[in-house]
Amino acid sequence: MTDPAAGEKEAGTQFLPLFPLQTVLLPGAHLPLHIFEPRYRQLTMDLVTGAVPQRQFGVVALRGGLLGEVDTVEQVFDVGCTARLRDVSRLPDGRFDVIAAGQRRFRLLDVDTTAAPYLMGTIEWCDDDPIPPGCAEAAEKLAAMARTAHRRYCAAAWASEDWSPPAPETPVRELAYLLAADGLLPLEDRQALLEQRQPLRRLREACELLSREAGFLAELRAVPVQPGQLTLPSGRASMN
Repeated sequence: MTDPAAGEKEAGTQFLPLFPLQTVLLPGAHLPLHIFEPRYRQLTMDLVTGAVPQRQFGVVALRGGLLGEVDTVEQVFDVGCTARLRDVSRLPDGRFDVIAAGQRRFRLLDVDTTAAPYLMGTIEWCDDDPIPPGCAEAAEKLAAMARTAHRRYCAAAWASEDWSPPAPETPVRELAYLLAADGLLPLEDRQALLEQRQPLRRLREACELLSREAGFLAELRAVPVQPGQLTLPSGRASMN
């Protein structure tokens, strides 16, 4: 077996363990996982022991409710998010309960089913476009609107002790992710936020989504549980 360690494969690309899921991990969000399949038990062990450096793996969302093996890039969305393993609890039967934290977006270029017991991917980093100069005032107003939509949504969806607003000093480029992490948004909406590379447009989209969902909750007086939704309210992590 080749070394599963993530690292440079060629200029500008990385080789990274992949965990396909029926959810979208956003940067800054916590991801609780119950690990029971043998291949992902092995991945967890490799993360814990340092065989995979930086305790880092990639999360990609499955397309169209796909279940079963992934062996082509067409079966998953091509923009995913790296996750850093934070907490691990090993159960007596060899299963694991883990918490990982979303970090950095990437674009999936190719998958490899033979390099390790688990899926490996060739990726390139997918960073934001710069915020245009002179947009500071517009960004401040947009951030205030998005925070208001977030408060309205969370007040309708969660008990007051189950959520808290992002810190006031949160950078604009990170704010949309942290606000959306508290929302039970459909997978396609979360994926669209993940793929959006313009920070102000992403923040506006998050504001619109949370406003929409808050309206639904006000009408239905119920929280829509999304299939594969794994994060909990205020499931945020440091973006560092």
